[in-house]
Amino acid sequence: MIHPEVDWIAKWAHYTPGRLFLRDQATGREWTYAEAHRRAGAVAAWLRDDHGVGRDDRVAVLARNCCEHVFLFLGCVKLGAVLVPLNFRLTAPELAVPLADAEPALVLRTAEFADRIGAISCPAVDLDGLTALVRGAEAGATFAADRPGDLDDLVMILYTSGTTGVPKGAMITHRMLLWNAINTELRLDLTSADHSLAFAPFFHTGGWNVLLTPFLHCGASHTLLENFDAALILGLIERERVTLLFGVPTMLQMLADEPRFGATDLASLRYAIVGGAPMPVPLIDVWHARRVFIRQGYGLTEVGPNCFSLHQDHAVDHAGSIGFPNFYIETRVVAEDGRDCADDEVGELWLRSEVVTPGYWRKPAATAEAITDGWFHTGDLVRRAAGGFFHVVDRKKNMYISGGENVYPAEVEAVLVAHPAVREAAVVGIPDPRWGEAGRAFLVLNTDQALDEADLRAHCLQRLAKFKIPREFVTIEALPRNDAGKVDRTALGPFANPEER
Repeated sequence: MIHPEVDWIAKWAHYTPGRLFLRDQATGREWTYAEAHRRAGAVAAWLRDDHGVGRDDRVAVLARNCCEHVFLFLGCVKLGAVLVPLNFRLTAPELAVPLADAEPALVLRTAEFADRIGAISCPAVDLDGLTALVRGAEAGATFAADRPGDLDDLVMILYTSGTTGVPKGAMITHRMLLWNAINTELRLDLTSADHSLAFAPFFHTGGWNVLLTPFLHCGASHTLLENFDAALILGLIERERVTLLFGVPTMLQMLADEPRFGATDLASLRYAIVGGAPMPVPLIDVWHARRVFIRQGYGLTEVGPNCFSLHQDHAVDHAGSIGFPNFYIETRVVAEDGRDCADDEVGELWLRSEVVTPGYWRKPAATAEAITDGWFHTGDLVRRAAGGFFHVVDRKKNMYISGGENVYPAEVEAVLVAHPAVREAAVVGIPDPRWGEAGRAFLVLNTDQALDEADLRAHCLQRLAKFKIPREFVTIEALPRNDAGKVDRTALGPFANPEER
């Protein structure tokens, strides 16, 4: 069945042509839905007529966040091409892996990253070629696709970070975008009057699918930033009357640490959406004191990504929970033996929905391993409390076994950051001659605090079984993080021996 409804920008250009769609913070340039629709058509025509890109062809892009990136996505939707955003933080050898896997028909890159594109069999052109179409005089070109888009057509391939192995390309379809938007609108009460800021990188699902594509679906607006800038973001919240804010806990901490945070008018914010990791209660309290309520969420590139949401009314009394699954998400908590877990029993989270990826690009074995009868194996260990609230215990691969007992680093880290001296914590398993494995905790301390290890151990003894308490505590200035803002545990490897730090 053919579904012309995949071209949302065309729908809103018809319904509300004069409404703001996108504002570019760096230049102040704005596009209404009608103008964005016309320029996206010009981009689609440019891809097809000037570069021979056709339906289902991949178009890779290597650039920082910029308005050309957004219009390239819209143009690919109209053409039926597949956008492949590349991580600009990777080196040339690292980028060679997704480029070889995706086999794009065209690579667009800014001059800044031209030397990162090695020998490839397709044309590589400067992204600035789109600038005239996007920012210049009014685009008058019209575009007609050879056929309307289908909900099961691929629209994007997003490569996972690859911290545990070779990156895999998660295939994103129009069906996934549609049902993710519906789930998001229902759970976050989105309307066309909402306005937000886009600063998450576009090589990550958070940049596209936490708010940007749901906002596009409901006719709302964004201001685009090249990167995260706490002082700038606070100013924009006040000036532009931003209604929703999305970030990882580290970003919310950086905003709260800004000197102007206490004086910034935040009254327009209905709430802040937090993902990637649990937000510590002391930080929740800081934002709640400013009457900005926290919506903890959970998701992943291959599913959604907006899969769970904890209502702001429960942000404190159920802190650490990811809340309930969104409207059109089915869940299972699966034990090692394949049975469904009882309440409060830890098992792997499986998800089934219209938002589940059809698989990994050209990796049937990895797809078969990750999906069983439509159920996606998330790799996250969770427990479902009796009231239906879900809690992420840890990543399955992060768990270690000490004296025959499972230890979940996330549980230990939550106790550590509850100590007044500790700002951030990451726990990893290390070899232990007696217990097989034991924990090593890497700690970032609060300003002007010193580590009193005896006091910290006493704090842990009141809250954790002895086998869960780390054997060693190591202070560092900052935790290493990957491009999604999550702690990069593989990067803690150089600290395996504290004397080598």
